Amino acid sequence: MNEQQNRTTRQNSTVTVIGLGPMGQAMTRTLLTAGHPVTVWNRTASRADGVVSDGATLAATPSEAVEACDLVILSLTDYQAMYDILDGATESLAGRTLVNLSSDTPDRTREAATWAAGHGAAFLAGGVMVPAPMVGTEAAHVYYSGRDEAMERHLTTLTLLGTPKHLGEDPGLAQMMYQAQLAVFLTTLSGLMHATAMLGTAGMKAKEALPELLSSADSIGDILRAGEETPGTALDAGEHPGDLSTVTMMGATSDHIVETSTSLGLDIALPLAVQAHYRRAIRDGHGSDNWTRIIDSIRGPR
Repeated sequence: MNEQQNRTTRQNSTVTVIGLGPMGQAMTRTLLTAGHPVTVWNRTASRADGVVSDGATLAATPSEAVEACDLVILSLTDYQAMYDILDGATESLAGRTLVNLSSDTPDRTREAATWAAGHGAAFLAGGVMVPAPMVGTEAAHVYYSGRDEAMERHLTTLTLLGTPKHLGEDPGLAQMMYQAQLAVFLTTLSGLMHATAMLGTAGMKAKEALPELLSSADSIGDILRAGEETPGTALDAGEHPGDLSTVTMMGATSDHIVETSTSLGLDIALPLAVQAHYRRAIRDGHGSDNWTRIIDSIRGPR
């Protein structure tokens, strides 16, 4: 078989998708649109009705779903769901590649990779960094980690879901990146809602407040990039030059946010958490350092 035939075979290879929430359905439709036959399975079989109408094949059991394809993509609530579903299908796993795009902890992800290897399966962990409607678009990207060979073998197919970013062979690393990205995302969402509630006490509607707040959120990346050609370089070097935004200055701002939020009767859990970072840095004698010094207490004792 020549290279062109190999490429065509890979492009049209059958794929199994297990888990048909919004993300699983989006991935199934993306693969179908690209010409891949897709076998699906879901604990609630009726969730497969839409993608079956679009051309997917519904497997009767997890074993049947796994045996249908070399590439098995899992889109589940967590890693325990993988065990719940596949524990009765372990004899079918040998020679397959499991790509688990579910959210969990890095340690559980590494344990899952060991479990898969024990049953003769290759394992890739992944994190999809866009909501379901954006899967398969130019804006989509997916972090992966796991064995290079498994990534290379299925790269063409996985690229259809979004630009793949392979972080290395440690299966926990993609999960770590996914959780780190969500830490930024969820904290930002909470900050936006806190700020919206704050402005609401002054009579400003959310439709008036959010455009202004989102503009501020959008500018954070530009602000950080303007301060350093490659953001993070000074952090890696343990440098925190207090030329602009010092710990003391930012800490005073955090104090004012706590005071204002308290006076307005808002929940202050988030402002208190932020304030604590700056107070610890000041207590440790770093008030004149750049605000990035707060990473010391976040990292914890070393």
